Amino acid sequence: MQEITEKRLDEQGMHIHFIQSKKYKTLNIIAKLRGHLDRETVTKRALLPYILKQGTKSYPTRKDLQLKLDDLYGAVLSVDGGKKGENHILTFRLELANPKYLPETSSITEEGIALFSEILLNPNVKDNSFDKQTFEREVETLKQKISSIKDNKMQYANMRLIDEMCKGEPYELHVHGYEDDLNSLTPEGLYEYYQQLLQEDQFDIYVLGDFNEEEMRNLITSNIKRNETSKQITVALDEPEDVQSNEIIETENVQQAKLHIGYRTNIRYKDKDYPALQVFNGIFGSFPSSKLFINVREKNSLAYYASSKMESHKGLLFVFSGIAPENFEKARDIIREQMTAMKNGDITEEQLNETKELIINQLLETMDHPQGIIELLYQQVIGGTEISPNELLTRIKEVKKEEVIAVAQKIQEDTVYLLTSEGGQS
Repeated sequence: MQEITEKRLDEQGMHIHFIQSKKYKTLNIIAKLRGHLDRETVTKRALLPYILKQGTKSYPTRKDLQLKLDDLYGAVLSVDGGKKGENHILTFRLELANPKYLPETSSITEEGIALFSEILLNPNVKDNSFDKQTFEREVETLKQKISSIKDNKMQYANMRLIDEMCKGEPYELHVHGYEDDLNSLTPEGLYEYYQQLLQEDQFDIYVLGDFNEEEMRNLITSNIKRNETSKQITVALDEPEDVQSNEIIETENVQQAKLHIGYRTNIRYKDKDYPALQVFNGIFGSFPSSKLFINVREKNSLAYYASSKMESHKGLLFVFSGIAPENFEKARDIIREQMTAMKNGDITEEQLNETKELIINQLLETMDHPQGIIELLYQQVIGGTEISPNELLTRIKEVKKEEVIAVAQKIQEDTVYLLTSEGGQS
């Protein structure tokens, strides 16, 4: 297992993170821009990645940009957005061949950082406006993405669960934005907001690979210039104090009903019992050996699938299951029985040890990939804590059965959401 060490610098309004590794023949450069989840800005932030990856000042079309990437020995670029807890994060990724494996004359790192800077700071703009044609095309692309969610019933059911469960909290906001808000955006207004975002967001930039740190620091600070104050965004979680379970049943023309249940774990990534929560989730529902899969799907044949997933920075746990419409109450009750069993300590040493091994293997697999390592390290930034990937592995190995039971005792059912066919909820 490789030891992952991270060196952090604060320079020119950026938090720079250097991770040295001789394992890869590429350099991975990732910038994370972190702001608050907010209805006023969520659609703007959702649209920005679509536009920014279409071209820059020097490479104004997607084709021009791709030719430049090809020229850089097939460099790979991506821009996307997402939410972690109540943070809205834009991520810019560039993967470059390491010049150590190229001819001596290669200036790939300098050219790559210059291009990365241009994607971030000099998009295809004229007269303080994004290119109108690109803007209109990408608005339509995002509209299609938003409308397609309704066609993916599992994704739609989870969105509706969060709508109901987190009503009035920033986390309820749809990370793909809202079609109504898209219709009111302009290329001028969006560019003005992007300029504001560049100044106000917390900016973290990661470099992973085998490189000279002083040279890299100089390249980054000379190409990517921001204001001198390093931003540190903090999010005060907005959550209900009194959790009472709520049941929502909606009908559509579906053959397979979606039964999704949301819980408040009251534990987040920064908390000392977070590793025990991971083990809880493993035993409860995240693996084929878990209680949900075995008891809801295998033993009782009540679900086409049954699993659970955590939201580490908001302290939520979701159960997903696809069932026959007539099996709603049976499936719901058996899912509840599995939660009760966890709270009562119905966990064998074999289950505990097997689950810890599965989680460790999953983490090691994530740590095999440069982007996986960076995402794990960024969890610390979002969580406002310092627990390295290697330390997390150690803490998971040390989790005891009593700690898993204690975690289970904190978990509260919040919302049961059923998407079913007409007349199918009995």
